[in-house]
Amino acid sequence: MKLLLNIKNENDDLGKQVNNLVNILHKTALLKYFIAFILFINYFNIQAQEFNGKYTIAEITVSGNTSFSEQTIITYSGLRKGSEITIPGEKISDAIKKLWNSKLFNDIEVYVTKIEDNSAYLQIKLSDLPQLNDLKINGVKKGKQDAIIKDNKLNKGVKVTENLITTTKNFLTKKYQKEGFLNTKVHINTIDVQDSVETARVNMVLNIDKGEKVKIKDIAFSGNNILSDKKLRKSMKSTKKINRLRVFKRSKYIDSAYQADLGHIIDTYKENGYRDARILSDSIIYNTDKTISLQIDVNEGELYTFGDIKFIGNTVYSDQYLKRLLRINKGDTYNGILLQERIADNSKPDALDITNLYQNNGYLFSSINPVEVSADNNVIDLEIRISEGKPAYFNTVTVVGNDKTNDHVIYRELRTRPGQLYSKANVVRTVRELGQLGFFDAQEIAPNFINPNPVEGTIDMEYSVKETGSSQIELQGGYGGGGFIGTLGLSFNNFSIKDIFKKDAYKPIPMGDGQKLALRLQASRFYQTYSFSFSEPWLGGKRPVQFSASLSHTKQFLYDFVSRKADKSRSFNITGITFGLAKRLTVPDDFFTLSQSIGFQRYDLNNYNTGLFTFGDGYSNNLSYTIGLSRNNTSVDPIYPTGGSNFAITAKFSPPWSLFNGVDYEALANEREENDVIRRDPTKPESERQAAQARVAEIDQERFKWLEFYKIKFKGDWYTQLAKDLVLRPSVELGYLGAYNNARGVIPFERFFLGGDGLGNYSLDGREAIQLRGYPNQSLSSEDGGSIYNKFSLELRYPITLKASAKIYALSFLEAGASFDNFRDYNPFNLYRSAGVGVRIFMPAFGLLGIDFGHGFDSLPGETGPHGWETHFIIGQQF
Repeated sequence: MKLLLNIKNENDDLGKQVNNLVNILHKTALLKYFIAFILFINYFNIQAQEFNGKYTIAEITVSGNTSFSEQTIITYSGLRKGSEITIPGEKISDAIKKLWNSKLFNDIEVYVTKIEDNSAYLQIKLSDLPQLNDLKINGVKKGKQDAIIKDNKLNKGVKVTENLITTTKNFLTKKYQKEGFLNTKVHINTIDVQDSVETARVNMVLNIDKGEKVKIKDIAFSGNNILSDKKLRKSMKSTKKINRLRVFKRSKYIDSAYQADLGHIIDTYKENGYRDARILSDSIIYNTDKTISLQIDVNEGELYTFGDIKFIGNTVYSDQYLKRLLRINKGDTYNGILLQERIADNSKPDALDITNLYQNNGYLFSSINPVEVSADNNVIDLEIRISEGKPAYFNTVTVVGNDKTNDHVIYRELRTRPGQLYSKANVVRTVRELGQLGFFDAQEIAPNFINPNPVEGTIDMEYSVKETGSSQIELQGGYGGGGFIGTLGLSFNNFSIKDIFKKDAYKPIPMGDGQKLALRLQASRFYQTYSFSFSEPWLGGKRPVQFSASLSHTKQFLYDFVSRKADKSRSFNITGITFGLAKRLTVPDDFFTLSQSIGFQRYDLNNYNTGLFTFGDGYSNNLSYTIGLSRNNTSVDPIYPTGGSNFAITAKFSPPWSLFNGVDYEALANEREENDVIRRDPTKPESERQAAQARVAEIDQERFKWLEFYKIKFKGDWYTQLAKDLVLRPSVELGYLGAYNNARGVIPFERFFLGGDGLGNYSLDGREAIQLRGYPNQSLSSEDGGSIYNKFSLELRYPITLKASAKIYALSFLEAGASFDNFRDYNPFNLYRSAGVGVRIFMPAFGLLGIDFGHGFDSLPGETGPHGWETHFIIGQQF
């Protein structure tokens, strides 16, 4: 019996040669077959020397370990009983190729078992490739294993071939090496399954040893004479050598980051006039201390300068205007990066460049291309070739994806309208406005250009949005106001009051008109507060004028020092109502908003005697007018802004009652001072002291019957994207509470209470709780509250995820601030300082949740050293 052809993976020398060669080359399966075929031709010539001529197949038999029927294998091979074949010839080799390409068999051999006259008897011997029965992966977390199985197609039942094993090893090794695990080792073992099932099966064990990420000990350059090693290393944004003093940049080797940084090196040369610079070679040197060093060889080339710059094809803007915008002159050092940015800065959608000049004025179909026309004597002459095209107009403007929000709520925010001239700036602004609504996932808003027609000069615009939950359940907890404070609130941020009587609209509440309705209950052992608020952002539906109304009622109980409980027979009640209007301005720009409101609060004291109020029974009225100017151009996501600023200045005034109520407050102040001395003098008879106390209370009741004050506040936040997604937020806050008439004095209400998490911001007496982490709540103000405060904050934020279901970001902060009772004590440099870290989680249904760990660097009264660590839970706080 003579072997005509065979393909074997392990059982003969030829198969071993093929597989070894393939493993060394790590090439595709097609190359494997090609090499095997060349080797087989030589082997075939030796084996086939005894055969010569044409034969008729008399019989074909099948042998070996296979679960397939004999007829199936013969049919698939293409060989037929009675057909004529040549030995040697192509039909047998083709049959083997067909069986091999089926990827079902492990060994394939064809034998001539007998020759009679011109008849040949053939035998096909083969065995099935084993199927994968079970896979165990060691060395990676379970959450990562599904991706490995999917990427390498290691599903149960797949045929286990040497190629599958080899490609899996290579894939995983390269994958983890690119992530910085240069010493990754991957081992794959297969174990035959011994059972009664006829199909050959194996269990696979995949062991992955990633090792530690390799750190970079040194980055050395050769060939650089113009730019120093230090400057070139600085240009590498993500690849850094070990530096114990550096905090935010890693020194671990990441292949993808390293490849990008090689490009940044060339960009640095281009910025300095060396446009022909290139990387000649780069290599990794493995050190004995398990670190690596990078060796980069560069060719700097020669220095170039800008020559003549001509504009070709421009008719809308003059050469002089475009040159002023380009801001590059003849003789300047050549800077290819700057040139590209001045023509089209792809990193900033609102950049001041030539492309945006055309795009913002209707020329959607314009193109601007710089072309080098000469480089003689290292002087580069440029032609900036401009194809202006036709001005483009919006044909149709549509929005898709809004299932709950009514169309008119979205369309009134659009800056792009049918028939308007195209403007890229208006498209970018529209995306921001839709994101600021809070009804859609800001990360998913996409402007899509449909049916652009350069001939007609038209474009259809479609804004794709993805709605997110806009109603919230507020759960808030913290300590303040004498005990634990709990808050339960319902906030419907896309409410529709016109559908409130429509039964079908309750899904579960009427929604879609962009109105806001909030109900809130806040309580502790010592107080309760109830509030209701409503706002309509487009009063009348034609202009962005926001109307708001709120109603609240608060009841405060006096603390009983004996029982340490609330004495509910002694209370301080506040009832208030406020109406407001806020209008979007057009000057200086339309990011400005002017807001105005009128509010009234009634303060009732029922046997409520504290150090804050000298009269325990009585009332005060607070009628005030508030005006504010704010500017908010943050982008795009209101939860995690990455750019822009947000500032507001507000002034709150009461009428100057002392000008026209006829009361001599100076005389009252003198009388109060005299009686205050008597009531504090222990040598005076008790009856005289009590009478003086009663008169002081009467005078204070008269002083505060109608509150007279003014209150000015400023707050500013700035957002700067330092790197991808890494955002720096400086913040400044200032506040001042003053009096028109010094004889009346500063009112005991509307005070500032600094320190802590900023919770407890309830309206017991109009007080404001100001956050300053690292200290207990309201611990940085006097007992009665301050009339002046300033606070400075610096936050560094980095997002963990910005998906619609949950937006999570980590932060670190530095803060400083102080509160003062009057200008005599005011010192802007005498501040309480703190630092810490925290995390924020925003879920549409619950609002903002978070935790901060702050360390106070300064001591509180009674402390001898730094205050130390405080933990703050942030629930329902502002962003």
